Amino acid sequence: QVQLVESGGGLVQAGGSLRLSCLASGQYTFGNFGMGWFRRAPGKAREFIAGINWNGSNKEYGDSVKGRFTISRDNAKNTGYLQMNNLKPEDTAVYYCGTSSFSMAPAYSSLFRNWGQGTQVTVSS
Repeated sequence: QVQLVESGGGLVQAGGSLRLSCLASGQYTFGNFGMGWFRRAPGKAREFIAGINWNGSNKEYGDSVKGRFTISRDNAKNTGYLQMNNLKPEDTAVYYCGTSSFSMAPAYSSLFRNWGQGTQVTVSS
């Protein structure tokens, strides 16, 4: 069983940056599996943001964040990251990190098997 804890969210002005972190713990070998991020805004469906494979060599991004967000991981620290640049008001949402049951980079939210409690990101205009 894996526990995931997200951090790094907050309030930022449009055009600003934030870096989210996701710490994994428990009876789980973080470095064996893909992980990623998705978000949920009020009144909207869950949206896939980014996925990364087990060793960081392959990454997937949702269309709305390509060129602005970068996913990475540090398996030695059991931690995943999401660097978010040029933030827009429409990026406002609760951001969740998730892990998959496979080593490949998840490309859809439905591939996440576990996820954390989320961290709020608010972008003001």
